[in-house]
Amino acid sequence: MRPNRQLPQISFLFVVLTITFTSPAFAVVRLPNIIASNMVLQQKSEAVLWGWADPGEKIYITTSWNTKTDSVTGDRDARWKIKVATPQAGGPYVITLKGSNVITLDNILIGEVWVCSGQSNMEWSSYQNVQQIMDEMLNSANANLRLFHVPKSTSKFPQENIEGNWKTCESASLEGFSAVGYFFAKALQQKLNVPVGIINSSWGGTPAEVWAPEGLVTNDPELLTAAGKQIVTAAWPVDPGYAYNSMIHPITNFPIAGAIWYQGEGNVNTAATYTKLFSAMINSWREAWQKQFPFYFVEIAPFAYPNPNVGALLREAQAKTLTVPKTGMVVISDLVDNIKDIHPKNKKDVGLRLANYALAETYGQNVQAYKSPYFNRMEVIGSKANLYFDNAPAGFKTSDGQSPNEFYVAGADQVFVPASVKIENDRLVVSSAQVKTPVAVRFAFSNEAMPNVFSKDGLPVAPFRTDNWEVKSGSGRSANAD
Repeated sequence: MRPNRQLPQISFLFVVLTITFTSPAFAVVRLPNIIASNMVLQQKSEAVLWGWADPGEKIYITTSWNTKTDSVTGDRDARWKIKVATPQAGGPYVITLKGSNVITLDNILIGEVWVCSGQSNMEWSSYQNVQQIMDEMLNSANANLRLFHVPKSTSKFPQENIEGNWKTCESASLEGFSAVGYFFAKALQQKLNVPVGIINSSWGGTPAEVWAPEGLVTNDPELLTAAGKQIVTAAWPVDPGYAYNSMIHPITNFPIAGAIWYQGEGNVNTAATYTKLFSAMINSWREAWQKQFPFYFVEIAPFAYPNPNVGALLREAQAKTLTVPKTGMVVISDLVDNIKDIHPKNKKDVGLRLANYALAETYGQNVQAYKSPYFNRMEVIGSKANLYFDNAPAGFKTSDGQSPNEFYVAGADQVFVPASVKIENDRLVVSSAQVKTPVAVRFAFSNEAMPNVFSKDGLPVAPFRTDNWEVKSGSGRSANAD
C-alpha cells in the first residue's frame, strides 16, 4: 500500500476539513450542518440531535409536533446528544434549542430520508448537461422534497461535521444535484405522498475503497493489495477511507431509511476483490448507522473498456453482493446509447428503477415489475441447454423481434461459440451445431454487451455465466469467478 497522501487542493472541489470541531468549549450551543432548518427527519424513528456546548451546559430541546421539552447536558468533551421520537410523516414543524443561546429550526418535515452515493454516474447533474434534469428544473418546485448536497472533501481522520445545508427542491437548489438521486427521491415522494429528504454524497472517479472506513481495507491484506493498484490522480481520492471520513461519517448519526449506490467503474481492474470490498462497505455503513437499512445499487452499464472482460467481471462481482441481506440491484444494459461514453445520458430511468425497488421491497407497494430476470439453473438435455430464471413468470421477449442475442455456449473444451436461442415460455433454450454437449453458457458476459432479451414486463435479463472458468481480463492478468 502506498503511504497516505493528501490530495492537492482544487478550489472548486474541496472543502478543507482539517478542523474537526472538537475544541474543548464553544461558549454557545452549536449544531452540525446536517441538523438545520428545512431538513427532513425520518418518520417514526428515534431521531438523534447532537452538537457542541460548554461542558456542563444544559440544553433544552422542544419539538413542536408534541410540544415536549427534553434536556441534555454538555459532556466534558463539549459534546451533547439526545434522541427525540418522531411521529408519522407530516409538518412543517419547529425545533427550539435553548442553552446560553437559542437556536430555532423551522420548516422541518417528517418523512423518508435516503442517502445517494457513488461515483460520477451518481454525481452527474445539470453541471454535466444531463438533459433530463435540465428539462426538469423549470418545474421542479416541490415543498415536500428536500435536498442536501455534501461538498467534496477528504480527510485521513473521521470528521464530525460537513459543509452544506438543507434546501427545498426548486430550480436553483436542483442545479448541480445528482440526477439519479433526484429522480429516485421525486418518485418516492409522489408514490408515498410523504415528505422525502435526499442526501447526495458522491464523487466522480472514486473507487469503493475511499467510501469504506480505512481499517476495513488496511486490516485486510487482500483488500489492501487491491487498493494499492488504484492509479493516483489529483481529480479524486484513492486512499481508503478518505471520502468516508469526511463525506459519510459526519452524517451517520442522522437516521435514514436507506441508501442507493451507483459505482463500480472505478474498480473494474480489481473485480476479483470487489464483492468482498463492497459487501464489507455496506455492512460498515449499517454498523455506523446502527441500522440494517436497505441498500440498492446499479449494475454498471456496458462500456468499451480497454481491457477485455473487466466490465463483465465487475458486474459479476456486483451480482454476488446480492447475498448481503436487504440489498437489490437494477440492471441498465438497455439504457445506454453509446458504449464509448462511460456516462449514459439516461439518468431518469435509473432513478425510477431504484425507486421501484424501494417502493416494492422497503415500502411494500404493489409494483408490477422491479426485478430483472436472474439466471437460476441450467438443465442439459442432449445438445440443448435449458435455462431457467427467477423474476420472469410471464416469460421473455426481445426488443427487436429477433432471436435473443449475446448468448454463448461451450463444451468441455471451454471454447465459447455464439449460440442459437429459442424462447419457450418461461425458459430459454440454447444450442449450437458446434457444441454437441453443452457444459457452460454465458450471457452478455463482455464489457460492452447490449442484449435484446427482456422479461415480458420489460426489464433486461441480468448478465451471467454458468461456469467458473478462468477469464482473461487484460494485460496478461487473469481473474477467477471466486
